[in-house]
Amino acid sequence: MLGVLARRCGSFADAEDAVQEALIAAHLHWPSRGIPDNPRGWLLRTASRKLIDHVRGEEARRRREELASRLEQPADAYPADDTLTVLMMCCHPDLTPQSQVALTLRAAGGLTTAEIAAAFLVPEATMAQRISRAKQKLRGRPFGPSADLSALRRVLYLIFNEGYAVSSGPALHRVELSAEAIRLARQICHVDAESAALLALMLLTDARRPARVSPTGDLVPLEEQDRTQWDRSLIFEGTAILDAAVTQGTIGEYQLQAAIAALHCRALSFATTDWPQIAALYGLLERVGGNPVVALNRAVAVAMVDGPAAGLAMLDELGDRLAGHHRLDAVRAHLHEQAGDPSTAARLYAAAAARTSSLPERRYLTMRAARLR
Repeated sequence: MLGVLARRCGSFADAEDAVQEALIAAHLHWPSRGIPDNPRGWLLRTASRKLIDHVRGEEARRRREELASRLEQPADAYPADDTLTVLMMCCHPDLTPQSQVALTLRAAGGLTTAEIAAAFLVPEATMAQRISRAKQKLRGRPFGPSADLSALRRVLYLIFNEGYAVSSGPALHRVELSAEAIRLARQICHVDAESAALLALMLLTDARRPARVSPTGDLVPLEEQDRTQWDRSLIFEGTAILDAAVTQGTIGEYQLQAAIAALHCRALSFATTDWPQIAALYGLLERVGGNPVVALNRAVAVAMVDGPAAGLAMLDELGDRLAGHHRLDAVRAHLHEQAGDPSTAARLYAAAAARTSSLPERRYLTMRAARLR
């Protein structure tokens, strides 16, 4: 028995222990149950089971010790890429953008399901199901990066934008969302220039948030904002990060957007803003991404340089791409107002107000229409 087991397991000591345990079992059971027909076979089977149990126990013990050793490591002993891996798993390409955002906020951001549901104005049960379905889709997949950095940056920017300019409901900002997006962006800003530029863009944009809302909770447009309320520490940090990022190679969309935000932040007033350079940067950005909202912003910048007629001509080309979007009507209204056509501007402001789901935006647009009437 000892030779058979030692040959099978390769350990004489373990085989000897198993044989001893089998003999003890025989001593305990055979007197009452009787000697089996094949005593040697019984002992060999029993010893083999004891040996298997011992090997499994040793493997489990080693796994427990390895796990305990990892858990006892100080926080700075873990690879920095662990956070990035979790973020990228949350942005798995099999998940919908809505699920990517929800899972990122839950698993990587630490927000509760109730907090995420409140931010996106859906019932908590609905958000719980969305997060649960996302986790089910990831079940069984190995722990490791599953999305490219561009998808992760897009998700973080979506989270930030929803916090900075809430798309629906009574609030103008959801500070907890934009703050969480900034915190998560800090985790990846070291990876490449575009990730650093994303953080810079968030900081430069968030710096203007205090002046974007009035004491009564109403929207304050850029040209009417009190720039002394802008957060200069965020502007300093954001421009420093951007300046370092643009020296690292190819210019990407977040670097261009951050450069535009930096020009706004550096201007002492709305009138002294470097609109020609902003219009040029929007032109580059439009070629990089082809986003119709970028084209809309470019039309505003061109109007500041060449007059409202030039901007309106550009908007005519966007009709099909942004049909039904309240921002298209709002920008058209603004440019018609600048061109001295108050009746058309009032009609378009009212149309934009009817289309937006944001109550502060609706109040602002309705007020503009009423003033012109």
